[in-house]
Order: sequence, then C-alpha cells, then structure tokens
Amino acid sequence: MEVQTDKITILNHPLINHNLSIIRDKDSDCEKFKNALKRITYALIFEATKNLPVVKKEVTTPLQKTICDCFNEQAQLIIAPILRAGMIFCEVAQELLPFANVHHIGMYRDEQTLEPVWYYDKRKQIKPNKKDVFVLILDPMLATGNSAIDAVKNFISKGVLEENITFVSLISSPLGLEKLSKKYPKVRIVTCAKDERLNEKGYILPGLGDAGDRIYNTVE
Repeated sequence: MEVQTDKITILNHPLINHNLSIIRDKDSDCEKFKNALKRITYALIFEATKNLPVVKKEVTTPLQKTICDCFNEQAQLIIAPILRAGMIFCEVAQELLPFANVHHIGMYRDEQTLEPVWYYDKRKQIKPNKKDVFVLILDPMLATGNSAIDAVKNFISKGVLEENITFVSLISSPLGLEKLSKKYPKVRIVTCAKDERLNEKGYILPGLGDAGDRIYNTVE
C-alpha cells in the first residue's frame, strides 16, 4: 500500500514499517541496521522504476512463444547515489538494474550553513537523446532538501528532463519534501516516511540519527 500525492509517494506496508522500527532504534547495531535498510530498499527501487520505458519482446518458453514487456535498451538508466550514505541503496539497485550506469555524486553538508559542498561528480557520458535518459537519485535522508535540489540541478544542467528524474529516500522531512517539490515539481519523490520536523542542526526528527555513521559504523 502507498500514500501518493501528485509526485510524492510515501510507501506504507507492514514489512516496511517493521524494518523502519529497527532502523530507528538507537540500539540496533550496524549489521541489523544495514540488513533492515536493504530489505526496505527493494520496495523503494521497485516503486521508483515503475515508469521506466518498456518494449514488447518475443520470448520462447519451453512450451511456446510469447510476448513479454522488457526494458527498452535504447534508453539509459542512471543510478546516482549521493555519497556516502546513498551507497547503501546502490547494491540493491545494481542487483535489480544490472543494465544501469552508476553516477557517483560526492557532497557533504556544511554544518554551519547546512548547504551542500561538492567534492566529486563521476559519471558516464549521457546519451544525446535526453528524453530516453532516466535518473534515480539515491539518498536515505531528505532533510533540508539542499543536497537533493543540487543533485537534481546537476542532471538538468546536463539536459536530463525533470520528469525523468526520481529522488529516492528512506525518511523525509516536511521541509525537504516541500522545497524539492516546489523547486522541481515534475521530479518524482519516493520515500517511506514523512517525519515531524528538523532540529536546529538540520537533522530529521524523530529520524534515525546520522545515516552514514550508522551504515558504516562510525558513530562516535
């Protein structure tokens, strides 16, 4: 089951909610955290890719020929994790989408201004026919929305159509959802929870803490 408003989809399912409870729990160790997040990621990627272009293909089963829907190989799909926390989505995304290109986006948040600071932008050449290019931007937390907006802007500046971009997050703040959808109303947003608010440091409440630290076991 999902809650959908215009371009924002908030997944709502007992298994997702159960695994969210594990991820939120401060006593969940790194292994429990990553395993629960991996289980949720399958649902997120399935939802985020439902608008991919398909073509009809004839397949021969052991019994007869049949027509199947297959991903249009003339299109280009780009998986774009925002480092470092977005990489936790990447393993599942590549498993489900082996034909996709991975484009790493390196940003960190300035703790004073809460603005993103770029340090890496590694990509494969984007196809000339931009209407056939689809991008999944992956980041567990949509907090202030600043990094998300910069990541979307980065692809639009390269000619990717706004409506072909999907932002995938685990948890989102009301501010992040509002800012991203207002700035880029054609971008799809797929998330599992709309939390209450941000604190003065820009962390989502109730949230789950620092996603990168918990994923990579660097919690102080």
